[in-house]
Amino acid sequence: MKVLLTRPQGRNQSMIEALNEKGVSHVVTPLLNVQATDIQLHQSSIEQFNQADIVIFISTNAVKFASKALNNQFPDSAQFYAVGEATYQALLALGISSQKAPQECQQTEGLLTLEQLHHISNKNIVIVRGVGGREALAEALTSRGAIVNYWEAYQRGCPQLDKNSVIQGWQNAEIDTIVVTSGEILNNLIKLVPKELFAWLRACHIIVPSSRVQEQALANGLQHVTNAKAANCKAVLSALKLSI
Repeated sequence: MKVLLTRPQGRNQSMIEALNEKGVSHVVTPLLNVQATDIQLHQSSIEQFNQADIVIFISTNAVKFASKALNNQFPDSAQFYAVGEATYQALLALGISSQKAPQECQQTEGLLTLEQLHHISNKNIVIVRGVGGREALAEALTSRGAIVNYWEAYQRGCPQLDKNSVIQGWQNAEIDTIVVTSGEILNNLIKLVPKELFAWLRACHIIVPSSRVQEQALANGLQHVTNAKAANCKAVLSALKLSI
């Protein structure tokens, strides 16, 4: 097995260490970059955040960029929620206790099963996310009577890459397994690979974090797709059938 890691720069370290420990060959090529949105756009969002009854963090980047904008000053009165384990741990590292989605479904759908989010009529909820995220969570919470606002604390993009040299490097390294931890990364991967090399990509084992991204991969013609059910290192290693 030869593994390609595609998370943003600096976000692959735990997987690098785990694969090194297990003697698994790997290549790191970030297929997503993340940066803060314009600070001028944050002011009204920060006001809503500070007055919220419930705050939901969609990702570790949501925690990272929000905490920077807030100078780590979080309101005492809000209840905090994290979609996945890594986001939960990022909040915990800042001294913030939160509720998280169930281990077996660390995504929006899992979060919505929590009993605490079923009785939220007239509650002010702020969802901290990147620009252009999914609407399913806000729609579900609104249908339950909540007042929902977004704080889009960061934005995503695709790094500038030389397609030919990058893909040639992957093939030279005999990459046969690709870890994809978001729908945006999957989109960037598919756009990067030219049609004449798509058969190679189709033959690769693609590890994805959720049923939504699995469906996205299958809809784009990828055939060997495994849903790790989360994006954290433990879930990915399990999907790779590597002992934890």
